[in-house]
Amino acid sequence: MKLMILGLGYTATIFARRRRAAGDQVAGTVRDAERARALRAEGIAAMPFEAQAGELGPVAAALREAEALLVSVPPAPAGDPLPERLAADVRDAARLRWIGYLSTVGVYGDQGGAWIDETTPCAPQSARGRARLAAEEGWSELGRSAGKPVIVFRLPGIYGPSRNPLQALRAGSARRIVKTGQVFNRVHVGDIATALDASLAADTAGAVYNLTDDEPAPPQDVVAFAARLLNMAPPPEIPFEEAGLSPMAASFYGENKRVRNDLIKRALGFIPAFPSYREGLQALLAAGEGAG
Repeated sequence: MKLMILGLGYTATIFARRRRAAGDQVAGTVRDAERARALRAEGIAAMPFEAQAGELGPVAAALREAEALLVSVPPAPAGDPLPERLAADVRDAARLRWIGYLSTVGVYGDQGGAWIDETTPCAPQSARGRARLAAEEGWSELGRSAGKPVIVFRLPGIYGPSRNPLQALRAGSARRIVKTGQVFNRVHVGDIATALDASLAADTAGAVYNLTDDEPAPPQDVVAFAARLLNMAPPPEIPFEEAGLSPMAASFYGENKRVRNDLIKRALGFIPAFPSYREGLQALLAAGEGAG
């Protein structure tokens, strides 16, 4: 299969490596030439590209040959220009049968800690959330006009190798910030890749999935569990009001919800390997994360 990825960031790169190891031809975009060279050395045909105004030639050529397209480029505050910029190339991609879009559960906004699912009306409160929802709609509309299925994956906080509380504790940067009643869902990057694989194999019509773990949990509990795994004393608890968070970091604490993932389990037979942070952190520890 020929896979094109717009935005080879953390999650998309791990997925690209998995598909490349399975024998797929993988191309994708990055923001700088040095990273492109490093990925090409791994067999991934990476090309520098700026979503807002970059030259479309090589990207358009790869897209027209693709059988699947994964979009992992976050929208700019003013919106996502790519559905419009790439519209003709998507329509001309005769072999393209699947478009995946990595979005965020932030499109739901604050739900006061309630359980929600894909039927919950979106009510984004931040500019980032509103831009994401608009980007979802832009790609979905392009898919409808081009006759291509667009699958939207709404993600919570992502963790995995080199990006987890074990590493943060060893680096001395982990904090236990406490806001009463606050919970977050999470998802291990390996589970994202597994779900994308399942969707590629099964989805032939547009869909929206919440792709999360099974257990929303207070963030301070996650850090404390990671500290126990490392036989370290956990950092002291810090009240949210005293944490001195940046406006962006504080905005995440302004949204409180428990996100259900039943739909993707029913539709794709998805079973997370890491249903909670506990399994995920234990597996990362066993793989050497957080080693002293």
